[in-house]
Amino acid sequence: MPFLLRNLILNLDEAEEQLKFRLCDRFGLHTTAIRSLSLVRKGIDARKKPRIKFVCTVEFTLDDEGAFWSRYGDDPDLERIHPQPEAALPRLTTSRRIVIVGAGPAGLFTALRLADYGLSPLLLERGKPVQDRVRDVQSFWSGGELDPESNVQFGEGGAGTFSDGKLTTRVKDPNIRYVLDRLVRFGAPPEILCLAKPHIGTDRLRGVVASLRGHLEAQGVTVRFQKRLSGLVADAGSLAGVIIDGREEYPCDILVLAPGHSARDTYGMLAECRVLMEPKPFAIGVRVEHPQELINRIQYGLAAHPRLPPADYQLTYNNPRTGRSAYSFCMCPGGVVVAGASEAGGVVTNGMSGHLRNAPFANSALVVTVGRGDFPGGGPLAGVEFQRHWEQLAFRHGGGNYRAPAQNMLAFLGQPGSHPLTSSYLPGVRETDLAQVLPDYVVATLREGLAHFDRKMRGFVTGEATLTGVETRTSAPLRIVRGDDFQSVSLKGLYPAGEGAGYAGGIMSAALDGIRVADAIADSLK
Repeated sequence: MPFLLRNLILNLDEAEEQLKFRLCDRFGLHTTAIRSLSLVRKGIDARKKPRIKFVCTVEFTLDDEGAFWSRYGDDPDLERIHPQPEAALPRLTTSRRIVIVGAGPAGLFTALRLADYGLSPLLLERGKPVQDRVRDVQSFWSGGELDPESNVQFGEGGAGTFSDGKLTTRVKDPNIRYVLDRLVRFGAPPEILCLAKPHIGTDRLRGVVASLRGHLEAQGVTVRFQKRLSGLVADAGSLAGVIIDGREEYPCDILVLAPGHSARDTYGMLAECRVLMEPKPFAIGVRVEHPQELINRIQYGLAAHPRLPPADYQLTYNNPRTGRSAYSFCMCPGGVVVAGASEAGGVVTNGMSGHLRNAPFANSALVVTVGRGDFPGGGPLAGVEFQRHWEQLAFRHGGGNYRAPAQNMLAFLGQPGSHPLTSSYLPGVRETDLAQVLPDYVVATLREGLAHFDRKMRGFVTGEATLTGVETRTSAPLRIVRGDDFQSVSLKGLYPAGEGAGYAGGIMSAALDGIRVADAIADSLK
């Protein structure tokens, strides 16, 4: 029976092959006593810069397990594990017609899980297949026209396809391993199974998404691209069908709605159909961009090291007087700032990294919480209109050609010593006073937060940093209300899912929510 040992330490210059010897030293074992050893988790301890250490968790088996456990079983870092093979799901059949809307993480993993049950849903995606979508996005970044149906927000893979591909989550869910295993099966790097902060990278994620779709189609799932949900058909409070592209009516008894956080026309359609929704807090702000070597020096005490990944950070600030928070979000080491607009006449920023994270700059959103009291008017779409107002204002201040307003960090803080702008954002930036494109309370909280962040990370406030605005799509601005059975409380048969429905906040949590929805559907069919 295998053992699990936590807190096995490697020095910075030690390779993973040294773990066997560290394990032997820890317990006075001979290397021949170890039958197998594998790395389960690997994190970085940078508290004593620059003496960086790796903190590892290993799984191992021994020849004489009984004697070893009798002697060392009270070690707090050691436990005996009982491997549980993944349970086979029951095969289900049904005459009920299942449709999934949205091919982001929630929609894809709903489809994958339903296929595991032997079901064959129809998957609709308003955008294009991932490779066609990549060409459209790159054309827009190069100065071409914005395609409102094929962009950073819409298309196969969802918004996360143009991101860092982070797989960290604060959600505790037994299906995390299910998601990671499937991602590796479809082409993700195997190290995501053991890294404390796993990521795939936008370049590798695109291939994973295409492979996942190929698997779904082989399992009987029908995938239709460039098909937009435009209406619902209801009968006595239950779903009876969906309208596609304003003209095609398709019978449907179960609809999994995983539209992503930018499907504003879908939100409007739901409001017209009297589906219960409610405004939800989110956050807005800017993207900050530093030289990656500067962040490395702050976090590691080293500009670079071949065994260390580009450094990241996570920062928070809370103002007890106003109740507002400023925090870093979606930090992309060795990445670029990207144009994430999905509507004509609006500027939206986001961040993206490749698998190697080898670009010269690090970027992160720096955002401030906003809530219902900040939104003009009322109703569930008030947050949408709030986002749109600031995106359109940023568009005008950027020059009206999708260039983004940007400002040196020191200039934003009213301090001397600012440098020229160094934003990686395409199609380009225009120097602007960012106080003109954000609410006053967001500007004030950002300035307070930056002073606090510099106390946590000395050197974070610098003339080498550029702020690019605006970041508004941190999460959905509303929630489609569902009950304990995962169905809409106002329309039976409608299953809101993922980030766009207000129940997730990233690739991993959206995938997990899709799995939960699929399991709920399966339970209802049993």
